[in-house]
Amino acid sequence: MQKHPSDPVKNLRDPDPRVVSEDRELLDRFVPASDIGSGWEPFGENELGRLRHVGIDLAGSMRAGTFIQSNCNVARCECTASGVELLPITEAIKRYDGLDGYLWRLVEKDEDVFTEETAAHLDNGYFIRALPGERVVYPVQACLYMRNENVAQRVHNVVVAEEGSELHIITGCATHPDLTTGLHIGISEFYVKKGAKLVFTMIHNWGEEVHVRPRTGIRVEEDGVFLSNYISLKGVKSVQTYPTAILAGRNALARFHSVLVAPEGTLLDTGARVVLDAPGSRAEIISRTISSGGKVLARGHLIGRAQKVKAHLECQGLILAEQGVIHAIPELEAHVADVDMSHEAAVGRIAREEIEYLMARGLSEEEATSTIVRGFLNVRIEGLPPELDRELQSVVEETRLGM
Repeated sequence: MQKHPSDPVKNLRDPDPRVVSEDRELLDRFVPASDIGSGWEPFGENELGRLRHVGIDLAGSMRAGTFIQSNCNVARCECTASGVELLPITEAIKRYDGLDGYLWRLVEKDEDVFTEETAAHLDNGYFIRALPGERVVYPVQACLYMRNENVAQRVHNVVVAEEGSELHIITGCATHPDLTTGLHIGISEFYVKKGAKLVFTMIHNWGEEVHVRPRTGIRVEEDGVFLSNYISLKGVKSVQTYPTAILAGRNALARFHSVLVAPEGTLLDTGARVVLDAPGSRAEIISRTISSGGKVLARGHLIGRAQKVKAHLECQGLILAEQGVIHAIPELEAHVADVDMSHEAAVGRIAREEIEYLMARGLSEEEATSTIVRGFLNVRIEGLPPELDRELQSVVEETRLGM
């Protein structure tokens, strides 16, 4: 593989000593996945159902490849598409001389205690590469699965879309149906080369007391396209994710779309940052959030450093419970004059007039509220293959019915 310049991403959050101490205590609370052992047993029917809920089809129908990791064990790694390379990250590191030029280039090892832990004690992860000029029709699916209680899973993923390629990835992250507590640390680095397109869809379905700490960096070159879709509709103790994309080439594009639901007891600290470093680059960050009793921090940061860039940030929030909290934190930062950057945010409860309007047309109050929520969550995400869009809409509808 050809090496290339890369831009390490620094965490914008201040290294507050209290936060560092809390993070260390969280890390020390759980047993490393590697200490559980290397044994592997086939998934039970209830587990297969759990995987299907995050878009993972073990039958492999309409999939270019499948990667399944349970705790630290790679249960499956197979690829049927000739234009895709799929490996466990540990094997890719051996095959490609440490993945020099890719591994720990967009996320720094010493960013925080979670990156340091993963750098020192890697459980595994995946390496996915679309070969130059290959347009892969079906998505590659990857599942990072936690099977045992009180486990810390530490993974590192690297994805490369070579020049002129197109690749779709669906990642389903989940826990065993009976598991409630754990810690998932996921380091991910994405490289979109000149004229390539990468669509990355991530669906989370964790246990109610699981803590999730993704750390993500993205680099997009000239005429490259990166589309990120993040779906989290179930209860989880806490999620802290803040992916950062560097648009390094002329006319590069990055879009981040998220659909989030925070039940009571959930803290979602989410968002994205895009640095527009090249002329004509474009960015969009759009989030739809619902609090049914939990707390959501919806962050977004757009940084314009080149002329003729265009970027938009949008946060829509809906509060369904008295104790629910949604805190939108939009930031625009321009370093040159000729930029087009905007943001909008709207957070609130369902308007009584909307409910009464639907009730006047024969719906009960519960049906009216459900209809409004369905419309709010019914987001059509650009760039999704039809089968993934159907899976997403199915997950959204299931969540709506469960409210």
